[in-house]
Amino acid sequence: MSVYKDEKTNTWKVYYRVTDWKGDKKQSTKRGFPTKREALAWEREFLNKTQTDLNMTFASFVDIYTADMKNRMKENTWHTKEHIIRTKLLPYFEKRKINEIQPKDIIAWQNEMIKFRNKNGHNYSPVYLKTVHNQLSAIFNHAVKFYGLKENPAAKVGNMGKAKNREMLFWTQEEYQKFAFAIMDKPISFYAFEMLYWCGIREGELLALTAGDFDFERGTVRINKSYQRINGRDVITDPKTTKSNRVIKMPDFLTDEIEEYVSKLYGIGKNGRVFAITKSYLQREMERGSKAAGVKRIRIHDLRHSHISLLIEMGYSAVAIADRVGHESINITYNYAHLFPSTQADMADKLNNFRKESEENVC
Repeated sequence: MSVYKDEKTNTWKVYYRVTDWKGDKKQSTKRGFPTKREALAWEREFLNKTQTDLNMTFASFVDIYTADMKNRMKENTWHTKEHIIRTKLLPYFEKRKINEIQPKDIIAWQNEMIKFRNKNGHNYSPVYLKTVHNQLSAIFNHAVKFYGLKENPAAKVGNMGKAKNREMLFWTQEEYQKFAFAIMDKPISFYAFEMLYWCGIREGELLALTAGDFDFERGTVRINKSYQRINGRDVITDPKTTKSNRVIKMPDFLTDEIEEYVSKLYGIGKNGRVFAITKSYLQREMERGSKAAGVKRIRIHDLRHSHISLLIEMGYSAVAIADRVGHESINITYNYAHLFPSTQADMADKLNNFRKESEENVC
């Protein structure tokens, strides 16, 4: 590597060679450094990165982490991670050498995250704090597992926040019917919320639905993709999990409603989105309808909770519900255990009877 002054532009440049994973060597140039000192500093940091010397800065290792991980994730998943890295991690650790970051530095950073308040006085939720810490820990874990860092200081400190969010909210059927009546003036809103409530699908799954996903003769809808809006682009990805790929049987009234609605979408085609709206639109309509109906405000995702709670009330098992909503049955059991009818008294009675029968047989 060499550092030279570019007399034409009165700036400094670095000539360097890189060897790709195939072993091919290529020469390149980094230009535009105002001073020789900045060019030399960039040269040192570049050597640290290419030689995976953990004397590199945290920001440089983030570049390595990005190159290793970005293409292995869904675009929307990486977009979320990148936002956390850029706004919550780099402002604090960017210039620190990654092998010099200690547990006390992690504690100081956690305290900054915990005491943060935005312009409206709101803090980060416990769930978000846990998510942010998990991302920091993931970067250090990557350095430990693949690049020889001795230990993960974030893991040594332990997490902040908590896994479970605020109390789960949902609408009863009566509350939903009031809401549905209030938004009937906008057909696209009404039918979108009908799908969310009566099928329990996720918001991204709803917005990705195409006309070809519906089989009105069988009364089914196929869930095999999810919609995201990323950097002003419509992005269609695979569903959240493998189990999320499923075919849902719709109730007859909903089949009739959606068939009539789709028939009025001029020139839509099989691959046309049935609900060509955005998540922000749905949120605004949720706010409008809740206020007009006089029902409590819930999140759009809480309509999924509402569907699941309705199925529990109707007596369906966790396994059956999980198949419909694309969940693991253990998650249904754990997250919605408080809604299932209690069987403790029945268990105790059967144990009593078992004990009595055993005693009688002994006698």
